[in-house]
Amino acid sequence: MSIALRYAARSDIGLGRYSNNQDSGYAGPHLLAVADGMGGHAGGDVASSLAVGELAALDGEALSSGEAQSRLAGVLRRTNEALQRRTSDDPELAGMGTTVTALLRTGSRLILAHIGDSRAYLLRDGELVQVTVDHTYVQSLVDAGRITAEEAENHPQRNVVMRVLTGEHGDEPDLSVREGRPGDRWLLCSDGLSGFVSHETLHDTLAAGDDPATTADNLLRLALRGGGQDNITVVVADVVDLDDPPSTAPQVVGAAAKRTRGAAAAGPGDTPAQRAAALTRDAGDDEDDDDGPHGRRWVFWVVVAVLVAGLGGTVWGAWAWSQQQYFVGVAEGDDGDDVVAVYRGLPQDLGPISLSSVVETTDIAVDQLPSYQQEPVSEGITARGLDDARAKAEGLRQQPPASTPAASPTTEPTQGTAPSPATTAGVSG
Repeated sequence: MSIALRYAARSDIGLGRYSNNQDSGYAGPHLLAVADGMGGHAGGDVASSLAVGELAALDGEALSSGEAQSRLAGVLRRTNEALQRRTSDDPELAGMGTTVTALLRTGSRLILAHIGDSRAYLLRDGELVQVTVDHTYVQSLVDAGRITAEEAENHPQRNVVMRVLTGEHGDEPDLSVREGRPGDRWLLCSDGLSGFVSHETLHDTLAAGDDPATTADNLLRLALRGGGQDNITVVVADVVDLDDPPSTAPQVVGAAAKRTRGAAAAGPGDTPAQRAAALTRDAGDDEDDDDGPHGRRWVFWVVVAVLVAGLGGTVWGAWAWSQQQYFVGVAEGDDGDDVVAVYRGLPQDLGPISLSSVVETTDIAVDQLPSYQQEPVSEGITARGLDDARAKAEGLRQQPPASTPAASPTTEPTQGTAPSPATTAGVSG
């Protein structure tokens, strides 16, 4: 029996510190994919777009199950090689990488590829199951029995990923074959959704009976309502019989969608190769990101601040609100070197006016942090309160020093021995 897909993809920059969307998503008749890039403003969006662009070439190909698995693995290897070439050609992209979670439809089966902490969930017969296993340091602690799954949800290092595509040898995704049943509903998402919406709420939303587009919109709203401190990308897909009308037009969202701007809209005769070519163009001259309703959020706040400047007491209310916010940033230590510090306020200035002040400094030297952590700290890592800011600052202390050579990631930690954070590949964005 053959199956088809009815799908929807959505992405939003979120409410956190990000000035651009580093997630990319794709939904097509044969392919579903989510990629969460890392590497700061210079690289995360490039990495995720490149991955989705390479994968898009698979959409529409009629392959047997064995061929599909081989082709999917080959495309991901080429993606990793392409990341290595881009990094070699442009040193500013050093340290970039991306998660990938993808489903490739072939006949009545789905080939699942997964690396990183983006997730795939399956709703079947009313039960929601997380199909993928996060490739994170915290998940390795759970697997080793060092902490519980509940403790992992609030662990300060929950975003430290151990396996992603970075261009290094050994960046291999997990591959598996799944049966596709009419009535199944799949959710692929970045951690901007799974990190802010509970499993129970995901289940209730997916099982509510709404169509994929409405469901994807609702999930996006829930993530934003829950804090939305990360980029958010969701792909919702229903498995249907071929007799039922499936979706046919590919949907591209997030950073990858920016690659298609300025090109003619894809017509009904476009091919997977053409879509892939459009998505893998050089994005060196990216426009300002305006994905979702929050893409220009700091411009908005600047305008608001200017407008309320003449409104007397309103100014005090805005200032009071800002002083209830906290973030982790960089400050000058006692010896004159840059150290990690906890700030009260906002990690932006309003012209000559500073909107933040140092609450406390640590003895954590910024230049001793891994390169992939230095840029986020310099930009400011938002927190949900003073205690959360202190926890995030303390979590940075556990990172491997910048001079520590990275060890090869292990996929299955030895029982009773948690892998060292020195094996981490990055922090998901």
